[in-house]
Amino acid sequence: MAGAASLPLALGCGGGAAPGGAVTSGMVATSQRFATEAGVAILRAGGNAADAAVAAAAALNLTEPMSTGLGGDMFALFFDAGTKKVTAINGSGRAPALLSLALLQKEGLDPLPPHHAHNVTVPGACAGWCDLIARHGTLPMSRILEPAIRLAEDGFPVASHSAHGWSGGRALLKGPGERDLTIDGRPPREGETFRNPSLARTLRAIGSGGKDAYYKGEIGSAVVEAVRQANGVLSLEDLAAHESTWVEPISTTYRGMRVWECPPNGQGITALIALNILEGFDLQGQDPLGTDRWHLLIEAMRVAFADTRWYVADPQASKVPAAELLSKKYAAQRRGLVDPKRATVDVRHGSPVAGSDTVYFCAVDGRGNACSFINSNYMGFGTGIVPRGCGFTLQNRGACFVTDPGHPNALAPRKRPYHTIIPGMMTRADGSLYAPFGVMGGFMQPQGHVQVVVGIVDDGLDPQPVLDRPRFCIQPVDGADSRVHLETGIPAATVAGLRDRGDRLVPGVSGFGRALFGRGQVIRRDPTGSLTGGSDPRADGCARNVLGE
Repeated sequence: MAGAASLPLALGCGGGAAPGGAVTSGMVATSQRFATEAGVAILRAGGNAADAAVAAAAALNLTEPMSTGLGGDMFALFFDAGTKKVTAINGSGRAPALLSLALLQKEGLDPLPPHHAHNVTVPGACAGWCDLIARHGTLPMSRILEPAIRLAEDGFPVASHSAHGWSGGRALLKGPGERDLTIDGRPPREGETFRNPSLARTLRAIGSGGKDAYYKGEIGSAVVEAVRQANGVLSLEDLAAHESTWVEPISTTYRGMRVWECPPNGQGITALIALNILEGFDLQGQDPLGTDRWHLLIEAMRVAFADTRWYVADPQASKVPAAELLSKKYAAQRRGLVDPKRATVDVRHGSPVAGSDTVYFCAVDGRGNACSFINSNYMGFGTGIVPRGCGFTLQNRGACFVTDPGHPNALAPRKRPYHTIIPGMMTRADGSLYAPFGVMGGFMQPQGHVQVVVGIVDDGLDPQPVLDRPRFCIQPVDGADSRVHLETGIPAATVAGLRDRGDRLVPGVSGFGRALFGRGQVIRRDPTGSLTGGSDPRADGCARNVLGE
C-alpha cells in the first residue's frame, strides 16, 4: 500500500496515513483516484463542494460502473457554510405505474428474482445531480461533467478492486448496450485501459440539455426500450413524471456532536437510533477492539434494524414515525433490550407511537461548504441491463420492496422502496461543520456509520485511522439466522468472547471479501479551516486537496 505522501496531490490515498500538513482550499475523497481528481479539477476551476461532488459522481459512473451510475439513484446532504444549515435531497426513483403485487402474482414472480427487469425503478441519479446543482452549485453542468467526459473518451487504467468487481459481475450484463461495458465482450483487467464513448455522449447530452435530455429524450427512450425487451413494464410516462424531493434532514446528538442523515425512505435513521442507544453506555472506558465494546455495538445495531426494517418505507405511502423513533426516551426504552453479557439475535420492532453496491464520496470547498453524496445501482451492476448507446447499467433497487401487502414497504405502483444508500454529516455544538462522512455497501452502511462515529467521537480517531480500523457486519440484518461477519485484524480474544455471548460468527474475512464491510470516506474540517481527509483501504480511492500539497 503506497503511503499518501508518495503520491502528488494526495491526502489519505489508498488507505495510507495522511501527511502532517493540512490545507484550507478544499478537498475531495472518493473510492476511485480518477473520480477524486475530477472533483479536485472542478474545485480548481472555481466550483464549490456540490459541483465537485457531481463531477466525482460522473467519473465514478465510468471508473466503477459495477457500483454506480446514471441508471441508479442518489442521495446527498449539503452543508452551507454561510447559514450553517444542512439540506437534503432524495434522488431515488419510484416503481413503474404498471408494476403491482397483482402483476407479480399473475406472472408467478413471488419472490421476484433480484435481477429481474421489474426491479428497475425510475433512475433518480440524473435528476438528483441536476437539482443539486440548480440549488447549491455555481458552475454550469456542461463544465462540471467535462472531466468525466474527457476520461470516458481518452480512457483510464482500471484499478484492482474495480477489475475484481467487473469480473465478478460480467455475467449479469445484458441488453442492447451490453458491450459498452466490456472490452471485446470481456471485463477489463487490472491496469488495462478502458474507454466508454457511449457514456461520454450521454454526459454531453445531459450537460447541454439537463435532466430533460435523460427523462424526456433519447436516453430515456433507450432506457425504456431495454427494460421492455427484458420483460419489464417501465414506461416513458414513468420517466417523465419523475422528480427529486428536497427533504428535511434528520439528526440526533451523540455526546455533543450532531449527526445528520437523510430521512426515510433511506435507512440513515438506523444509524441514529443505534447511536441514541449507545449514548447510554460508557464506551470510552472500553477497549475499542474488545469484546465488551463490540458486543454493545452489535446489539445496538440489531435493535435499530428491528425497528427500521419495519418502519422505513416511502413516507408518501406510509407514515414513518421518525420523530418518535429518534426520541431519547424511546432510545432508553429500547436500550433495555441490550444484555451486556448475552446476544439477542432475533429482536422485534418496537412501538414508538402511542397506541400503536454503491459509491460514497464527499467534498469540502475552501469556503467551508460540504457535500456528502452517495450514488448506487444497489447489487453491483444492478439488473445488469445496459440500454443501447448509454454506457451505464440499470439498478435493481426494486428488490428492496417486500411482497407482504400488509407491510409498510410493500411494493405498489409509483412508490419508492426502502433505500439502503445513506450520506452522513457531522456538525459541532455551535453548528459549524465537523465532517461529511459515509460508508457504502448495502445494509452495511448504517453499521459503518455507527462504527465511524464511535471511532471519531469516543476514541478521538482521525479520518484515516477510523477508516482503517477493522469492522463487523451483521448479515442478514434481521431474523434468527443472522450472522456477524468479522474482518481480519479482530483480536482472537474478541472473537472468542463474542462467540461465548451467543453470536453466530464468520471471522477472518480478508482480501477482496473485505468489501463486505463497506468503503468509506471522511473529510474533517477543523475550526481553523484546515482539512484532513481519509479514504477507505477497501477500495481504490484517495482523499486529495486542491493545492496538491
